[in-house]
Amino acid sequence: MTPVEVRRGESPLVLGLPHTGTFVPEDIFARLTPLGQTLGDTDWHIDRLYDGLIDGVTTVRANFHRYVIDANRDPSGASLYPGQNTTGLVPMTDFDGEPLWLDAPDAAEIEARRLAWHAPYHAALEAELARVRKIHGVAILYDCHSIRSHIPFLFEGTLPDFNIGTNNGATCAPVIEAVVAGICAGAEGYSSILNGRFKGGWTTRHYGRPAGNIHAIQMELAQSTHLASESLPFDYDSEKAERLRVHLKTILTSLVDIAPSLGDRS
Repeated sequence: MTPVEVRRGESPLVLGLPHTGTFVPEDIFARLTPLGQTLGDTDWHIDRLYDGLIDGVTTVRANFHRYVIDANRDPSGASLYPGQNTTGLVPMTDFDGEPLWLDAPDAAEIEARRLAWHAPYHAALEAELARVRKIHGVAILYDCHSIRSHIPFLFEGTLPDFNIGTNNGATCAPVIEAVVAGICAGAEGYSSILNGRFKGGWTTRHYGRPAGNIHAIQMELAQSTHLASESLPFDYDSEKAERLRVHLKTILTSLVDIAPSLGDRS
């Protein structure tokens, strides 16, 4: 199994898909608890949800599961949200705080997994962002995520449908943040928040350098927007998804339209 799948396009937009993969090597899978072996914290069907929305986008998708190693975590192991419950580079618990491992990996194994899985994903993502920036003078990374809308271990209450993260405006031009937030706020029947519980993961924060003509924004969708239920078997709900895809297409199309005003070919 190759760590990463790249589908190249020629537009300035790159979609990151770090958490849709479900591959776990057999030796690692055998060490997960029965709960861990359900792979419950997958970003279920997010690749399907975004597939074919607009032409020309590049997608960079991790094929491995986040329990092998999390492609959206700091490779140093530093917490994204100090002082809050979260999961690490190799998560020791699931999103409900339940143990994942019968035999947890040590530091040496985590580093080996980083080199084998995490590093190739980010090498591919960095290369694609550089490629489209060379073409257009700018690259926009849209990092695609989803999560259950009720997870008391991670947050109180019910998560909004659209959770937009720009690390409080640091990772992209203000116009990108404003346009995406405006589309989400105007989507009838949906709720949204900007830089709420999810402000953008390591990917968004690492690559989002507006001064260097790479802009990044994270979209964390509540899974209730496109799944039949937020529990096993996490089935895709086509009717829900098609309603949502209308708004996602508007977001992606708008980002492509914005890009020429941000580019610098000098």
